[in-house]
Amino acid sequence: FPVEIQEALPVELTSFSGSAEQNNIKLNWQTATEINNHGFEIERLVVNEKWEKIGFIAGAGNSNSPKLYSFIDNTSAASTSLSYRLKQIDNDGKYSYSKEITVELNAIPTEFSLSQNYPNPFNPSTTIEFSLPKEADVILKVYNLLGQEVATLLSTQMKAGYHKVKFDASGISSGVYLYKIQSGDFSAVKKLILLK
Repeated sequence: FPVEIQEALPVELTSFSGSAEQNNIKLNWQTATEINNHGFEIERLVVNEKWEKIGFIAGAGNSNSPKLYSFIDNTSAASTSLSYRLKQIDNDGKYSYSKEITVELNAIPTEFSLSQNYPNPFNPSTTIEFSLPKEADVILKVYNLLGQEVATLLSTQMKAGYHKVKFDASGISSGVYLYKIQSGDFSAVKKLILLK
């Protein structure tokens, strides 16, 4: 009997997903194995059902271990959902497409969260992001390591959604500080580092 040899797929894509974070769409994908992988073109569906290349991420070439990839689309799209696909390109120019995914924009977060500030370390200002699943009173304060309050960034009622606050620390000295959010039963603390 002739033995049929199954040719291995050049790239085995195990996952492809996206999520909306403020006006950014973060796409994540993972490969299990890669052979001869030049990289991935990221394509977004635009008007008239046409796909547009919005970025490129280089592949790992040859790999037997899982690889994680991500791409951020800084979009200001007016639509409520966006569709994406990956065009995986081999070193010899052959290519194949991933399945398409759709990401919903302006979605209301499902839980309270406090993100790590960025940049961190910083001088003199940094951005703090948090999400609210419902309208709530929010208190956001900065403390030194002795627990003394250094600044009140917010003390107000806010709508559900994703929020950003800028912290200008030009009036305080270098060091490690803590920032704490309090909203109803939710509270979280993270560390920030001011280097002048």
